[in-house]
Amino acid sequence: MTIETHSSGIQVIDRAVALLDVLAREAKPVSLKIVSAETGLHPSTAFRILASLTEHSIVDRDAKGAYRLGPHLLQWAGRVSADLDIREAARPVMQWLRDQVGESVNLTLREGDEVIYVERAIPNRMMRVEQVIGSRAPLHVTAVGKLMLGEGGDSAIRDYASRTGLPALTVNTRSDVESLRQDIDTSVERGYALDDEEAELGVGCIGALVRDASGAAVAGLSVSAPIERRRTEWIALVQEAATRIAERLGYR
Repeated sequence: MTIETHSSGIQVIDRAVALLDVLAREAKPVSLKIVSAETGLHPSTAFRILASLTEHSIVDRDAKGAYRLGPHLLQWAGRVSADLDIREAARPVMQWLRDQVGESVNLTLREGDEVIYVERAIPNRMMRVEQVIGSRAPLHVTAVGKLMLGEGGDSAIRDYASRTGLPALTVNTRSDVESLRQDIDTSVERGYALDDEEAELGVGCIGALVRDASGAAVAGLSVSAPIERRRTEWIALVQEAATRIAERLGYR
């Protein structure tokens, strides 16, 4: 199977990236035969590029001749992690999502028992939902907040309910722990959550989590719209955007 890659216009770089992508997908060292088959490169071509990458410690070759990612990549990864601003990583993807759906897109972080809005991309239309950067909301009334609660499992949900009392912001807020738990379990299983006028009457949201290179949920991405304009077909777009941001943070 030949894998699809983005072309840089420099063939050897494109081929090297394709080889590294194969190694990154595998938990164990990979043979030259498999790497060649996965990339569609002739074994001699793959061998020459891998040999050069091995000289720079970008790739390691074990005693059996199999390949894996090398220690030089860890140095680079550490520098990227230290310097990366999640808002900068998310911004172009948020703008893309905004243009797809024509509604407001939000990036949120968790702080204690609340989400805080740290970035947004708003459409050029008169009637829109607009969250102020720096504003906060309880976890249980927002789509991404419910997913963040779900990361801790049932005990974390119950502890949160006990601490906060699940205050109701609207008549639709899930103020009963069992109802909230069931909603969260369903949301975690399907990979997205909804806010059905639970934080504000007339407003509906679709949210998904953003993960970093370690797999930890570091942020939430959501689309907010007047409830009558919200569309189920946006779910896949929100999930795709969250995945794109996660990939920019090193998640695979």
